[in-house]
Amino acid sequence: MSKPKKILLIANGDQRQSANEVCWPAQAAMEQALTAAFAQQGCTLVRAHPYDYTRKHGFIQSQKEGMEVFAEIDPATPLIVAEAVWQYSHHILHGLISHRAPILTVANWSGTWPGLVGMLNLNGSLTKAGVKYSTLWSENFTDEYFLKNLSAWLKSGSCKHKTDHVHPLNRCTVPPKARAAAHKIAADLLRRKSIMGVFDEGCMGMFNAIIPDELLFSTGVYKERLSQSALYYATTMVTADEARAVYDWLRVKGMKFHFGPSELTDLTERQVLEQCKMYIAALRLADQFGCESIGIQYQQGLKDLLPASDLVEGILNNSDRPPVANAAGQLIRPGQPLTHFNEVDECAGLDGVLTNRVHAALHQPVENTLHDLRWGDWDQSGTTGDYVWVFLISGSAPPAHHIGGYAGTDSLRQPPMYFRLGGGTVRGIAKPGEIVWSRIFVERGKLKMDLGRAKVITLPDAETQRRWKATTVQWPIMHAVTYGVTRDQMMARHKANHIQVAYANSPAEADLAMYTKAALASELGLEVCLCGTKANGGPF
Repeated sequence: MSKPKKILLIANGDQRQSANEVCWPAQAAMEQALTAAFAQQGCTLVRAHPYDYTRKHGFIQSQKEGMEVFAEIDPATPLIVAEAVWQYSHHILHGLISHRAPILTVANWSGTWPGLVGMLNLNGSLTKAGVKYSTLWSENFTDEYFLKNLSAWLKSGSCKHKTDHVHPLNRCTVPPKARAAAHKIAADLLRRKSIMGVFDEGCMGMFNAIIPDELLFSTGVYKERLSQSALYYATTMVTADEARAVYDWLRVKGMKFHFGPSELTDLTERQVLEQCKMYIAALRLADQFGCESIGIQYQQGLKDLLPASDLVEGILNNSDRPPVANAAGQLIRPGQPLTHFNEVDECAGLDGVLTNRVHAALHQPVENTLHDLRWGDWDQSGTTGDYVWVFLISGSAPPAHHIGGYAGTDSLRQPPMYFRLGGGTVRGIAKPGEIVWSRIFVERGKLKMDLGRAKVITLPDAETQRRWKATTVQWPIMHAVTYGVTRDQMMARHKANHIQVAYANSPAEADLAMYTKAALASELGLEVCLCGTKANGGPF
């Protein structure tokens, strides 16, 4: 196959004008670098849709716009989806499904401009939809790895990355103790079943985050579809005294809130008290419908009515949390988390339920959360020679994951660009220790799960601050080193913008927890792979 002379480029964006306008300069710089890289290969990169001078950006901002753009695209012309920002996959998924020529998704390697996160979500969505695509990433689009793979894509219509770190579970040695524990948990889950409360599906166009019901049924988990309007109404029914009690409980535990005078730009006590009302309302609704887990969409709909849900989500995911009683006066799940999956990512929700049950059975910490697989970089402090990932989420990590617990947790106002009505985060630095990471995804009509092992390390304050400032300083951060999985291997394989994490008390116990969750998922019908190595470098 000879290299095509012309390649089309589209840039998908956020649904929020404020985000698209602020992020456009980074996208423009990326497109300029890509144009030069393609020219070096003897190809011309042509934008398939124009810059909009009125909106001050050149992103596709809705599904309607995406359909208009694809109506004018020749489906036989090779296509680049270039992403330097977070994007809503459903804006363009329709056009990519029907596109016949080779597709390449490309992202900038940056923490500040979350193209990596956006591209990973698009990749996961394309995988679920059964669309063939190739993918690439680069910091400056001049490195050998990028150029070599770009050349391969231009010549053949595809580029392949090494994924020899991925090992099917049936080729791994699973300890008998893990299989026995998994069998017991699976039997209970399939007999008694579990309810997943979903407060509106499809947050931010994340097609990959919706599990088809018929696939979920085999796991013993069933959705209770709830409306965010019900959550809003329930929040308005919580009294000021009840909200104050939650807020006072958090302060007694040592959690700090950074308040300022302006509702537009600062965190205020009023915003936090509204979040405390939502926390109570969420627990009561979950109790009413018998939910073991819940997911709040927030980003669309609730964002125009209430402060951010992240404070709610992080506290729900903690075993030690403010007590809340139901209408009968009984405490709701005392001493236990109510597993919450941020941005109503149902794959993370199922993972959270399995993780909670496995870790409880093995007497390991049950708190777990998703993070964005946001970015990574080599440590510039010289503390470690390992590649260190930045796992970062918008504030919904449990305080139990932070150095110092509640006393090491503070709350800052969510950035106005995304969160007009403010609201506080649950921010902290993840404590050092052994973790299991995982991801459930849908491919070829099947539920699949990847799992691996990692450690969380402590970096000097200056290096932590550098990483925070390069990403989002208001959000909780985890410095993670994956065992036996390189940066490029992770990017090549991971089918989502989110990654699930949970701590264990030692390397051996983390290995056992990973094996047990893997065996449980397999018994429930998921296709399971283990990625990388054990902490000691040994094979699975």
